[in-house]
Amino acid sequence: MAENYLIGMDLGTTNVKAILMDDQGNVLARASRENHLIFPGLNMVEQDPEEWWTNTCQIFREITSNVDDEVLKKIRGISISSQTVTMLPVDKEGKPLRNAMIWMDGRSAKEMHYISMMLGHDHFVDIIGGQPDVAFLPNKILWFKRFEPELFSRTCKVLQASSYINLKLTGKMTADKDQAVRTQCMDINKLCWSKEIGDVMDVDLDRILPEISEVTDIIGTVTEEASAVTGLPSGIPVAAGASDALTSVYATGLTRLGEGCESSGTTSLVFVGSKEASANNVPVVTKPYSVKGVPYIFDALINTSGAALKWYIGAMGEHDVQEAKKQGKDVYTYINEAAMNVPAGSNGTMFFPYLLGERAPLWNSHARGMFIGMSMSTRHEDFLRAVFEGTAFALRHVVETIKASGGTIDCLRITGGGSKSRTWSRIKASMLKVPVMILDDRSGDVPFGDALIAGQATGVFTDMTQTIKSMIGIKEVIEPTPEWSEIYDRLYPYYTQIYQDLDKDLLRLRNTWMEIEKTQK
Repeated sequence: MAENYLIGMDLGTTNVKAILMDDQGNVLARASRENHLIFPGLNMVEQDPEEWWTNTCQIFREITSNVDDEVLKKIRGISISSQTVTMLPVDKEGKPLRNAMIWMDGRSAKEMHYISMMLGHDHFVDIIGGQPDVAFLPNKILWFKRFEPELFSRTCKVLQASSYINLKLTGKMTADKDQAVRTQCMDINKLCWSKEIGDVMDVDLDRILPEISEVTDIIGTVTEEASAVTGLPSGIPVAAGASDALTSVYATGLTRLGEGCESSGTTSLVFVGSKEASANNVPVVTKPYSVKGVPYIFDALINTSGAALKWYIGAMGEHDVQEAKKQGKDVYTYINEAAMNVPAGSNGTMFFPYLLGERAPLWNSHARGMFIGMSMSTRHEDFLRAVFEGTAFALRHVVETIKASGGTIDCLRITGGGSKSRTWSRIKASMLKVPVMILDDRSGDVPFGDALIAGQATGVFTDMTQTIKSMIGIKEVIEPTPEWSEIYDRLYPYYTQIYQDLDKDLLRLRNTWMEIEKTQK
């Protein structure tokens, strides 16, 4: 029996999941529960924080019931990550005042533009170290203040999703430094909440946002009250934690310059190591990373990757669903095989995966998904392969943007649900012209990265670089297909230029459609 055990949990957009592992990286227990989205109105996407907590309690009870008391006594720490950015206001007792506005929520675009205009776009970028986007926190807080003033007046703190679970476990209202940087409420030059942004909003950010803790700070311990509902022993140290983005970097094992990582799920999180910090005004910026030899990482999020495939199956894939049933196959197995029957380039059909707008590297909410290049000879299989390729074009767009800012990449380590698709991985390898390394089954999952952070925070792991190298393995290497790479090189300029040509028209279309929707209500 090991001497040290650790719990890692990730509160994602679609699921809450957690693992209990020992100090050799062996997973003893795991559990997950589904989160649900709430759509109260146009461009509004919320989640119920009480569902988060109910799921968390069920998961912890399931995990603790599957191990004996000796293991429970040796749990040294817990670290929790989450989707980001979230706007969850709580009162002074820590009770939520409304549902959480999650990163997908786009209702506060006008507030974002107001803040950017008042500060000046370039100065705003210099403060926050990135491009403004409707996903982030300043505009969400300002919307809340403007449209729900009574609830705003009762707000003690605005929390991130993982911070709320930490509050329920420890009784402490905190913010981890990683997510604080990502909120765009922080002055990255001074490493504190920005007074300038707060003044424009007429909001005291130091009052309404929690004190900032380092990712590996111990913020408290599991209380007796939390122990009673979770099954966890009281007194277990709880780390401040991080975003699912940073935790994914730990889980994918980025330990040297030249490596790229993709956590491929509903969205794609893309990371590339960097020796130096980037400028603040580039489309993809660096953030600090605490692994020796990789002082910074470029950090980018693609809004719809796996979500685009799921959308295709639901909206256009009835034929694929029926064929999969006839052949006794899972639909994802079938579409991976079917896409391989279409030549690279999808017979001239190109897909733009901007179904939720796009974050990196476009940073706008008005981008929209598109198929271009259809003809009377276009088949449904062409659309299918185009979705695989369109998401890979989006990945290349991010990587090329990072290269232009000084990053280098000679391989792509990939994990998450998307890594199960050899078709997709082969397309990505050919698109980027680098080998794709599929991580083993225990590596790459975000809770694994959370457990690594818990071990670092509690001193179980003293050399994180060596720990990552020893625990995270590669299951398969997929090399580029040269003839595919040649085709993608010829098509990629059209991918970027077509969108650039349509950008202003898509913005006008979005605004016109919003006006039409108002008249239809």
